[in-house]
Amino acid sequence: MATLVLGAVGSAVGGAFLPGGVSLLGTALSGASIGGALGSIAGSFVDQALLGPLATSSGQTRIEQGPRLFDLKLSGSSEGAPIPRVYGRARLPGQLIWATHFKEEVIVTSQTTGGGQTKGGKNVFDSSGGGAQGKGETVQTVEYRYFANAAYAICEGPITRVGHIWADGKELDQSDFTIRVHRGDEDQNADSLIAAKEGGSDHAPAYRGTAYVVFDTMPLARFGNRLPQLNFEVFRAADDFEKIIKAVNLIPSAGEFVYEDDRVIRIEGGTTIAENLHTALGGTDWKVALDQLEEQLPNVGNVSLVVSWFGTDLRIGECDVRPGVEVAAKTTQPYAWSVGGITREGAYVVSQVNDRPAYGGTPSDKAVVSAIQTLKARGFSVTFYPFISMDVAEGNSLPDPYSGDAGQPPYPWRGRITCDPAPGEPGTVDKTGACASQVDAFVGDAAPADFAIAGDTVLYSGPEEWSFRRFILHYAHLCEAAGGVDAFLIGSEMRGLTQVRDSASHYPFVAALVALAADVKSVLGPGTKVTYAADWSEYFGHQPADGCALNHDTRDAGTRNATRSAVLFPCRLRCSIFPIRRLSSPCSCSRDARTFERPPSHTSLDPHRRPRMTSTSR
Repeated sequence: MATLVLGAVGSAVGGAFLPGGVSLLGTALSGASIGGALGSIAGSFVDQALLGPLATSSGQTRIEQGPRLFDLKLSGSSEGAPIPRVYGRARLPGQLIWATHFKEEVIVTSQTTGGGQTKGGKNVFDSSGGGAQGKGETVQTVEYRYFANAAYAICEGPITRVGHIWADGKELDQSDFTIRVHRGDEDQNADSLIAAKEGGSDHAPAYRGTAYVVFDTMPLARFGNRLPQLNFEVFRAADDFEKIIKAVNLIPSAGEFVYEDDRVIRIEGGTTIAENLHTALGGTDWKVALDQLEEQLPNVGNVSLVVSWFGTDLRIGECDVRPGVEVAAKTTQPYAWSVGGITREGAYVVSQVNDRPAYGGTPSDKAVVSAIQTLKARGFSVTFYPFISMDVAEGNSLPDPYSGDAGQPPYPWRGRITCDPAPGEPGTVDKTGACASQVDAFVGDAAPADFAIAGDTVLYSGPEEWSFRRFILHYAHLCEAAGGVDAFLIGSEMRGLTQVRDSASHYPFVAALVALAADVKSVLGPGTKVTYAADWSEYFGHQPADGCALNHDTRDAGTRNATRSAVLFPCRLRCSIFPIRRLSSPCSCSRDARTFERPPSHTSLDPHRRPRMTSTSR
């Protein structure tokens, strides 16, 4: 009513004040029409204010409908378009080759507003005085959601894998979609969805020789209810190199939840931040990495899982080896960081570079157990590789065993851990009893009986020490908690320790490795191969200038039989670690170190230089 009344009043007022009207963009508007429009708008607000409570008290239902599609809008698809051929890595647009009609999903929601006691309230039309109860207005909202089934051809197959996907220029979070990649083999079968829609595999194209991607029930709301323009990152090997790789080292070795298969978040200021989800490829970083490993290196059978603790000093008698965290305070879900029963509050905190942690923290025990079990479930043999990362920060004042000066080189190679002073330096303790004492301090007294498996972690009750034995035996027990591993390394590239002596012909750290190998073997059982991963400079034994050329197989006959796979002499190491797949193969070389020859002179590098290690083995 108010709309009609105020519209008429507005027309009269507009005609009186603007008898000649106005001109807008060449169009003449009379004063009456302008006034009438303004009056009608004002009247509609009055009607809503007065009649809305009446509709509420009468129980009226109002239906509001969202936008609905009536036409199918598709991305472009060109008949006769060339099929690209890729070598290496490329970003390619997709050609739509198959699609169904959009699937419509109707969502109806109801909400009742108003109602309540009318007497004394806002219902100006209540004249009963009896306090009638209003029924309220019910608002039904009808929304329409659309989904598409579509297939996009990419290029000639077979490809290695598809990486990132972009929709309308923005990277697609693949975890939000059901996506199937067909690599374009000549014998590939039709996609299950296409076969189901086309009436069976006999009536569905398999697109053999063409790599294509199928989106199953793809939600379209974020794309304006249309199929987006898609681009795909495509990988294709140029030769057979990737097929001959049989084993890999899996790093980074440090990262508190880097090996966790499930999502872990941290809570900061009321917001949640993913700890182990930094990719839009669909899943946690660990899951995506393993998926890519299987796709790109299809014949890999052995994975060496690398996990770090942190060394604190190059002087063997002063060096602790302990697990560390990135920051002292962090709240994470669904579980908190813990290694060996040590929680974040009591853990060593790694040093910083430019106000950021120099390393990721030691992977939590629970994440390591999960990683081993996941690798085994995917069919990989697992070699466990405990790794010492040296956390000696820039600007430290620690005495350097190689020079005696204050300040050790920052973040050195673990192969430089040695006695103090180092061999060849003035006053060195090499070839003296003091060297054995320093080695004993580093190795420690932790015994297998000091550890207890508690679910997916290991508890320690032995001497208060952060020793090498505690480090290695902790992970031997953790591997056992995970169900065992195929091979276990008791150390790697510790040439600065395997070459120090407490007499002219005895190597205390090598003897400690032999004993440790036997203890690890007793924990993991005869089915696990136990060995030490030598640096290349250790392959030919120790041949010092004083003429005492010795190998490092210091075991007696009984120990040899008890720890047959705990091989410590360099020639076997060369055969067993490179490649890993030959761990059980016999060595064809003599075990007598005197038959070893030095490498050619061009390989004689600075003994303190960190050599490169291969991450793959053939």
